[in-house]
Amino acid sequence: MLAFDTIAHRLKRGCETIAYPKGPAPALPDRHGGGLRVEAAKCADGCAACVPVCPTEAIARAAGGAVALDLGRCLFCGACVAACPSQAIVRTNDHRLAVRRREDLMLGAPGAEEARLAAALDEKLRKLFGRSLRLRQVSAGGCAACEADTNVLGTIGWDLSRFGIQFVASPRHADGLLVTGPVSRNMELALRKTWDAVSDPRIVIAVGACAISGGPFAGHPEVRDGAGAVLPVDLFIPGCPPHPLTILDGMLRLLGRLEHDRKPVTLAS
Repeated sequence: MLAFDTIAHRLKRGCETIAYPKGPAPALPDRHGGGLRVEAAKCADGCAACVPVCPTEAIARAAGGAVALDLGRCLFCGACVAACPSQAIVRTNDHRLAVRRREDLMLGAPGAEEARLAAALDEKLRKLFGRSLRLRQVSAGGCAACEADTNVLGTIGWDLSRFGIQFVASPRHADGLLVTGPVSRNMELALRKTWDAVSDPRIVIAVGACAISGGPFAGHPEVRDGAGAVLPVDLFIPGCPPHPLTILDGMLRLLGRLEHDRKPVTLAS
């Protein structure tokens, strides 16, 4: 009887896994805002109102130069958006932020108003990892925020395993590492040993501002300012923390399961 009630309950609830990527992506929370767009041409001469409000010094503007925003250091707090009088920096409501190269997170130059979305791995690696990607997650001094949003992907609503992507307990069973945290000095050796235990070919995914640049801890003598200082990184997923949809989107792009070209999005008001 109990088994029948359980089956009946599941049938009543139906499929609760999101339809993405075959269906539309779920909307981001209003307070999230998605990625940022920087149109330096809109900056008023001599204006640098956005620079001092950034908590991680992700924004810079040299005298006589254009404003530049480093999404790899950005916490997406929105302080710069609120401070900019000319709306040169705006939210896009776009969850797509993952890139293959660190420099692709630098915004402000002509043609680099938004992050350049990640291209897929080469054909050989896509054939190898495309249907079965195993990742060992390493929290290298993280606060557990990025780790929590990564864990969300394993819930019934996201079901990361339907794409053949799974987190494993041992690096010897892994195809690569997913790194969170600024890589503290105490975790550097552990991270290197975990990397050494992964067989070639192998990949590294840096998730969150801390793993990309050190985030709010950048420059502190007890951190290495991100995974890139220790390991070769194949995918950078910015955020503090990145939304689970952003993380999933980046992984699927890396495996060649999403189109590289950016589709138009509606900017936040």
